[in-house]
Amino acid sequence: MAEVEAAVAEKDREDGFLPGPMNRRSFLVRTGGAAAVAGTATALGPAASVLAAPKAPSSSSSASPLPSAQAVLADGRDLVDHEVVELAALLQAGEVSSAELTQAYLDRINALNGPFETYADNNHYNAFVRIDADAALAAARTADELLAAGRRDGTAVPFLCGIPMGFKDSIGTNGYAQQNGTVAFLGNLAIEDSTPVAHLRAKGVVPLGITVCSAYSGTIAGTFSGNAWDLDYVPGGSSQGSGVAPIARLAAATLGEETGGSIIFPAACNGASAIKPSQGLVSTAGVMPLSPGYDTIGPITRSGRDAALIMNALIGEDPFGDPQTLAVPAGFPSLSLTPRLGSKPLAGTTIGINKTDWLTVAVGETTETKRNVDPQSLYGAPHLAAFERLRGELTSMGAKVVEFNGVDFLEFSEEANPYYNNPDALMTIEGVNVTPANAVVNPNRYDIRYTEAVREFAETRPSAQATELLKQYGRQEDWDKAILQQSAITTAVRREGERRRRKWAANYKAAFDEAGVDFMVVMTLGDKPALRADSRYPCRRNNQLANSMSFPMVSFPIGYDPEGMPICAQFKGPRFSEPQLVQAMVDYQARHPEHHTARPPDYEEKASMKLSRKQSLALETEDLSLSSDPLISEENFR
Repeated sequence: MAEVEAAVAEKDREDGFLPGPMNRRSFLVRTGGAAAVAGTATALGPAASVLAAPKAPSSSSSASPLPSAQAVLADGRDLVDHEVVELAALLQAGEVSSAELTQAYLDRINALNGPFETYADNNHYNAFVRIDADAALAAARTADELLAAGRRDGTAVPFLCGIPMGFKDSIGTNGYAQQNGTVAFLGNLAIEDSTPVAHLRAKGVVPLGITVCSAYSGTIAGTFSGNAWDLDYVPGGSSQGSGVAPIARLAAATLGEETGGSIIFPAACNGASAIKPSQGLVSTAGVMPLSPGYDTIGPITRSGRDAALIMNALIGEDPFGDPQTLAVPAGFPSLSLTPRLGSKPLAGTTIGINKTDWLTVAVGETTETKRNVDPQSLYGAPHLAAFERLRGELTSMGAKVVEFNGVDFLEFSEEANPYYNNPDALMTIEGVNVTPANAVVNPNRYDIRYTEAVREFAETRPSAQATELLKQYGRQEDWDKAILQQSAITTAVRREGERRRRKWAANYKAAFDEAGVDFMVVMTLGDKPALRADSRYPCRRNNQLANSMSFPMVSFPIGYDPEGMPICAQFKGPRFSEPQLVQAMVDYQARHPEHHTARPPDYEEKASMKLSRKQSLALETEDLSLSSDPLISEENFR
């Protein structure tokens, strides 16, 4: 232990930390909250003053990010089929009202969503678990007044004003029940907006309602919703309703929340365009937390430019709600909504294909990580063909696409992976080993009263709810044991865990730099999604990688398989590389719009789609290797 203390002290001096105890709890705990168990996140990494702003992409093709209203009207599509930026053009020009647009989405929700308040299959999309039509229409009428005043007075009105959106069941939205995917949280009401929702309301966004998520946001295998393209297939999780709603045209866009794959997986399953930001770029204050320091909020939309427009509204410091936002580099640029000029917009960009990004695949009733097996060799034939086509398309756009060896995340060493799923025991608490991830996640949870808040809520609820919450949040069904595991980690061990997390991210970034790679391209799903009756994903179970390093990702469709299911790719880069990732996605979609503008036909209810999953208090029983919780995922891995 003395060696750990000395090493941490030396690293603190190198990083400019002042000596003294680490006690962030009094600073972090909110006196109010968006929900009874909502909390805040804790800081990761160095302060903003020691980081340089990301390099902004070169100039785009237009001074305005919006298309002309006339061009939007001329394309003949139904109102709800347009992207956010196209709807914004119509709203700004007065060609459509927000009330009209909001009613159009409400009509589709009423026709296609199915019964509300259902954490189970409802034989419809089940993207929204609850709505408030009256509140949505009132907000739309207010937006229309602002838009009309702007046109009359010539004052600028935010582009998002009047845009109807849905928010995940874990993201605090004032006036709504907030249940995090389970009736175990019945009675949990948001008493204020989370910071991201507050930012969007300030821009005039119209909240349609709350999108369904996996129970406790605990798994990326969603089964409550039906996939936007085929109800028989999983929609991804935990932000499953948020992934379905924009593609099924039940909302213009949504917010999702990710701890380990929960934005990227539903985007990939439904063919959406999404941004999973770096931790700290968007405040998570007011989210019902799963793993503070990993949790992050981002948009799920139909196009990259839509996602960028929404993300720009979410970015901002929130020092008392989420200190991670203080790590965002000064001068962080707005994300681009417009493609770059010329036939080679990606000239000067090197995109890597990581040959050590091992996939974990389903083998019978278990899973197996295929180490030393080319990840692309495990893709299904349609996905591999689409990936190779994408490689050629990126090259034709001027990018240099190279294969490289990143960090082998199964090599547990200081030089490779000292953190993610690393089994090293830094200390023990009542016979339980504290691994590097435990040393970070558990103190972060203690800082925000993660377990105590749920216990206090459970004490106000009927016994069945209280018992289920205890099973989920207590250790061995004991509240005090869970709190002890979070509170008893020493300052030195916590510092060592955080040092290892930073080193892990630095090692990965060094592998990029050594290969001259700006960011990498990958497929989160190397085959079509599983059937909902199965819910086992065919590949890529290492869904915690990006969050463990605080690396951003973007996801976007690149084609469709012979059965009409979407095929998506993702860019992943170093922390705060969103400007480069988003610009490349926008550039690609401008030249290949056929993928993100495709829309599924409205489903016809299928007689075969009768899973009869009962709504219950219990956690979904999917494969735990798909857990969004880094500590559960780590235990399952070992």
